[in-house]
Amino acid sequence: MKFGLREVIIFLVVLCMPVGAYYAIFKPQNAKIEDKKSEIVHKEQMLALLRQETSRNEDLKRANNEIAERIAEIESRLPTGKEVDQIVRQVSEIAVNSGLESPTFKSSKPIAAARYFEQPLEMTTKGSFTGYYEFLASIERLPRITRIVDMKIKRAREGAEIEVSFTLSIYFRADEGSAT
Repeated sequence: MKFGLREVIIFLVVLCMPVGAYYAIFKPQNAKIEDKKSEIVHKEQMLALLRQETSRNEDLKRANNEIAERIAEIESRLPTGKEVDQIVRQVSEIAVNSGLESPTFKSSKPIAAARYFEQPLEMTTKGSFTGYYEFLASIERLPRITRIVDMKIKRAREGAEIEVSFTLSIYFRADEGSAT
């Protein structure tokens, strides 16, 4: 066998074809495959995170339902604006039943607090300390949400009685269809 120029050129062409095919076809294709593989890994990681967050959704739904139940329970304890007068009468009856004098009330303008209102009532009354203690204990047992602030207790001029002045706040929700 004789190797001439023609054979050498054919040998070089045959040898360059796989090398050229590697750089022209296989290497770009391998790069695309690696890109797609890394994209798949990234998407699998994102899917795992999404599954983890989705599993937390059930816990969040359960927690939201519990919170909604608690809010409904508290809202059920809030009277409407029309029922505030009944609460005031009830507080007055509690004071008299506890041995205190009938209290005097001075009503202030309702204060808006979120979706609810707070009705501050300045109260003054007289009586024994034990009567006042019974009054506070009875107020505490009321099913409605109330709060006592600015409490001042003074010894009355006569006897062992005390004079008490405080602000009783009654929380209530606005009446349906009316602006308070």
